[in-house]
Amino acid sequence: MYKVEKLNELAKVVAAKRAENAALEPRRMTAEEKDELLANFHPDYKQDEFTVLSAGVNKGDKVPTQLAALLQGKSRINAADVDLTAPDYDTDVLIIGGGGAGASAAIEADDAGVKAMIVTKLRIGDANTMMAEGGIQAADKPNDSPAIHFLDAFGGGHFAAKPELVKKLVTKAPEAIQWLNKLGVEFDKEADGTMVTTHGGGTSRKRMHAAKDYSGAEIMRTLRDEVINRGIPVIDFTAAVEIILDDKGRAAGAVLMNMETKELLVARAKTVIIATGGAGRLHYQGFPTSNHYGATADGLILGYRVGAKLLYADTLQYHPTGTGYPEQIFGALVTEKVRSLGAKLVNIDGDVFMHPLETRDVTAASIIRECTERGKGIETTLGKSIWLDTPMIEYIHGEGTIEKRIPAMMRMFGKYGIDIRKEPILVYPTLHYQNGGLDISDDCATGVENLYAAGEVAGGIHGRNRLMGNSLLDVIVFGRNAGIYAAAKAKETAAPAKLTLDHIEKFNNELAQSGAASGVASPMLLPHYARKNK
Repeated sequence: MYKVEKLNELAKVVAAKRAENAALEPRRMTAEEKDELLANFHPDYKQDEFTVLSAGVNKGDKVPTQLAALLQGKSRINAADVDLTAPDYDTDVLIIGGGGAGASAAIEADDAGVKAMIVTKLRIGDANTMMAEGGIQAADKPNDSPAIHFLDAFGGGHFAAKPELVKKLVTKAPEAIQWLNKLGVEFDKEADGTMVTTHGGGTSRKRMHAAKDYSGAEIMRTLRDEVINRGIPVIDFTAAVEIILDDKGRAAGAVLMNMETKELLVARAKTVIIATGGAGRLHYQGFPTSNHYGATADGLILGYRVGAKLLYADTLQYHPTGTGYPEQIFGALVTEKVRSLGAKLVNIDGDVFMHPLETRDVTAASIIRECTERGKGIETTLGKSIWLDTPMIEYIHGEGTIEKRIPAMMRMFGKYGIDIRKEPILVYPTLHYQNGGLDISDDCATGVENLYAAGEVAGGIHGRNRLMGNSLLDVIVFGRNAGIYAAAKAKETAAPAKLTLDHIEKFNNELAQSGAASGVASPMLLPHYARKNK
C-alpha cells in the first residue's frame, strides 16, 4: 500500500477500469502526430537548454549546456607535471572503461593474441551495462531477419543513424547472442531450450532476449568473470584524465589518476579504446537518471580534446518510465519489459492515453504532455507522474507472471511496501541514454589514428533515438568489434617512441582565443554531489 492515502484512492480508479483497459488496443500515432508531439514536449527540442560550441572539432554545433562546460573546460593536469619517459604500464591495447563494451573488447583482443589492459575509475562492471534490465535484441527466429531488424532500428532512430553501423549491429546480433550463450549467460528459455523472445517499443517482431529483468547484470557478470579468468589486467579505481598522443598525432596511451590518492600514472599503448559509457549523472535539464554513479561523459571529453569528432551529441534518451515515487528510488529504471508484458500507461482518470509500445522518445513526450498541457498527471511530493498499471500483467497472463518474468521490479518496489502485482506504480521520464557520442566508422575507429570507441560513448549507431534492447546489443557487437580491430592495428604498430601531451596547450589556446573557456575541470569523473562536506 502507498503511504499517502490519496494515492491509494487514485489507485482504486485504475483498478476499476483495469478490465476495460486490458481489452483496449490503443491506436498508434501517425508520423505527423509524432513529429508535432516531439517538437512540443521532448526535452531535446528545448533550445534554451543547449549551448553552441566555440572551440574544437565540433565548433558551431549545439550540445547540452552541462556538456558544453566540460568540453570547453580545463584539463585536470598540467603537461609539465607528467613524466612521459618512464611509463607505469605498457600494453598493446589500452581499454578505458570496465563495462560491457570494454570487457568485450578485452576478450577479443586477448583472443587475438595481444596484450590488453582495462582501466576503470570504479570497479569492473560498475557500468550502465549492469543497470540494463529489459533485454537484448537479435533477429534469430524464423519469422524475423536482420533486414527487418534494420528497418525497425533505422526508423526508430528517425533515419539519422549511419547505415553501415546499423547494418553491422543487426547482422552480428545472432552471433552475439550465441557468443554470450556459450560464455554462460543464463537467457530465459523454453523447456526445449528455445530462447524466449518478446516485443519491445518500436519492434515489429518478438526479438528481445532476456534473463528475467536483470539481463544487463547477468551479461556483465559473465563478461567480468571471463576477463578475470583470462588474467587480463584490470586497474580499478583509476581514471583516464587525458589521452596521450605520439609525435605523429596517433593515440598512444593515457594519463591515469588514482581516484583515492590522486597520483598520476602513465599507460603507454599501441592502440586505445574509449569505452567509458554515458552521461546521465550530468542530470541534463534537472532530470533524475537511471544511470550508474560514474556516468559523467568522460569519454566524450577525452576524445574531443585530442580531435575526435562528436556526432548527435545534442540528442539524449529520456526513458519514459523512471520511478516517479517513492523518493528512495526516484528516477530508477522501470524496464520497458513491464510494458511489453502488457502493463499500460494510465492517467489520473484511469484512462489509457497512448499505445504502450511506441518508441521511447514518443512515449516520454506523451507522458510529459499528459502531466503538463493536459493536466492529467498524479501529484506527489516529487512532482507529477503517470500510472503504469502493473497488475494488468497478471490480469492478462495469470498469477505468478510478475514474479517469474520481472522479479527485480517486484523486489525493488516491495522494499517500500508496494506490491506491483496488486498496485499500479508511478512513473515519469528519467535521463537514460546518450544517443550521440564519438563519431566512429564501422571498425570503431574515430578520426584520431589508433583511437577507437565502443558502447554508449560512440554515436551514429542509434541515430536520434534508440530502441529497447539495442544498447546491450551495441556494447557486445561494437565492443567485440573494437577489440578485434584495435588488436589488428596494434600488431602492425611499433611501440610509440615519443609520447606527448602537446594537445592540452593547443586546446587551451583555442579556448582562450574563442573566449569560450568555462574554467570547469574536466573530465568530471564523479557527480558534483559526490563526497560533499557537511
